[in-house]
Amino acid sequence: MKIDIEKVSKEYRRPGKKPHIVLKDISFSIDPGDFVIILGESGCGKTTLLNMLAGLDTPSSGSIYVDGEEMAGIHPSRSMLFQQPALIPWLNVKENVAYGCRLRGDVEELDYRVNQFLEIMGLTGFSDAKPGQLSLGMAQRVCLARALVGLPSALLLDEPFASLDTFTQSHIQEELTNLWLSEKFTAVFVTHDIDEAIRLGNKIVLLAGDPANITEIFEINEEYPRNSQHRTIKEVRTKILDRFKNAYLAKRRLL
Repeated sequence: MKIDIEKVSKEYRRPGKKPHIVLKDISFSIDPGDFVIILGESGCGKTTLLNMLAGLDTPSSGSIYVDGEEMAGIHPSRSMLFQQPALIPWLNVKENVAYGCRLRGDVEELDYRVNQFLEIMGLTGFSDAKPGQLSLGMAQRVCLARALVGLPSALLLDEPFASLDTFTQSHIQEELTNLWLSEKFTAVFVTHDIDEAIRLGNKIVLLAGDPANITEIFEINEEYPRNSQHRTIKEVRTKILDRFKNAYLAKRRLL
């Protein structure tokens, strides 16, 4: 899936106050099979941008195009994974994974697909478990399986591993990159964690400023899994930190 974002801005109007501009003139392209990271500090509008890419929100100005057609709301070809697991408590793991597909009538070979992703996620022995019986990491694995079982062209992820412990986070990140490499879907991943961004993405879109705009786009062509001590990785990390520092100082001067 190819996504083009052209001069997208987003503002929120508040009674009796000036409009609050969150994003201003955001323009970049996501090529089919990209793993794009939207990186920025908390509150800079990353999730707002992701919601617009999902069709859950609309730009105040500018346009978003999917495979050359202007985006018109949500579509099953774009699946989203949220910060916290959102499972239906009275359904078991297998039923939760299948739920979205059954809802929209996508049932061809559904049992096979569900079992396949349960196996990939290491959840085969928990197919009959209810969400309340799962750890946070396991619940997020179920959500990831549910997001992918419909074979979407694009997977949108909103800081999905931020609440996990370091070991679980690292393990699921590895599972995600392996799935991306094998399934060839387009991924857009929101985070404020620089190391996570470098570990996962082949393209990092750095948001900074108030309102937020694109400070720079970094492309990383290193193989997976990535070595944090590799010279190229260390150079990219240093550059990102420098850009954040400069953006912070520029913001302070305007206050």
